[in-house]
Amino acid sequence: MSPEFPLSTIAIPLPLFCLSFQGTILDANLLAQEDMGRSLRRLQQKDIYALFGPRDSISALLTRVEQGEQISDSGIFRCDDHAPYTIHAGPNAEGCVLVLVPETRRSEAQQLEQRYAMAEAVARIALELAHEVKNPLAALRGATQWMAERVDHPVVAETSERMLHEVDRIRSRIDDFLQLAPRADISMGAVSVHRLVMDVCRPVPESVKLSLVLDLSLPEIPAHESRLRQAMENLWQNALESGATWIEVQTRLAVATALPHYHGPILQISFQSNGEPIPVHLRQRLFEPFVTSKASGSGLGLAIVQRVALEHGGRVRLQADDAGARFVMHLPMRAPTHIS
Repeated sequence: MSPEFPLSTIAIPLPLFCLSFQGTILDANLLAQEDMGRSLRRLQQKDIYALFGPRDSISALLTRVEQGEQISDSGIFRCDDHAPYTIHAGPNAEGCVLVLVPETRRSEAQQLEQRYAMAEAVARIALELAHEVKNPLAALRGATQWMAERVDHPVVAETSERMLHEVDRIRSRIDDFLQLAPRADISMGAVSVHRLVMDVCRPVPESVKLSLVLDLSLPEIPAHESRLRQAMENLWQNALESGATWIEVQTRLAVATALPHYHGPILQISFQSNGEPIPVHLRQRLFEPFVTSKASGSGLGLAIVQRVALEHGGRVRLQADDAGARFVMHLPMRAPTHIS
């Protein structure tokens, strides 16, 4: 018996099962198979009660779905490790469809939503800075330059030189910050990600071993080349500055991944390194402006990476432990229907 439609066609980044009303598994998407650590062949015809409990709650849920209800239950757990889940269930032609939301995934989704809200707030501030700060700063620099050229006095010359240096330093920091602002011109063209990787990851320091794991069969993607290059340069530089002796850059097709407002193939680009571990208390905040684990640096590099990902309808995530860090960027391989 097969479900009404193949679960592999459903673009949902969560484990999903199709069951009979008796609790027999008929089908499971790739994420469900990965989550359970079992192939579809090993899951089919298995009893859902062997995987999740409590039995009474799931049995009552299936009974209500059989009567045509769509319901949710947050009191479900895995039988092997008692990890908590929320189940969303509804009827289909063959029985019941279950969508499982791991509590860790719920927390991750909330964190991503908060991060993106922060990114938009910072973008608005950066745009305001362009109008409120850069013009007066240019006027101040012009006046200082004029004074230095017309007053022949060593103290004035020294003071003017120091003022020009500080004005240029402030302007440079503002220019960096403005990279977080929304872009009016984010015109897309066909871009070879692999060519960008080859360009960005050069030169390689003698102390670093670079491993390139690239799927060269993947086509060009729609992207703003200079902005995507900037994001990759920031990820490469971040790995180098972490003191890494080994860096791996990987490209592949992200099969079990979904992006908001987009249905189509997704490219995964990852930068993994064995550098200095990122402190645990910073891992959830590392994409915020001015947050950094390094003694020096502006703390804007990863925030710019996030902005670029959003501009392209994608996202970026951090996977970190004591062995190092892995930054994973997902990008649409076709023109997205929505750009942040």
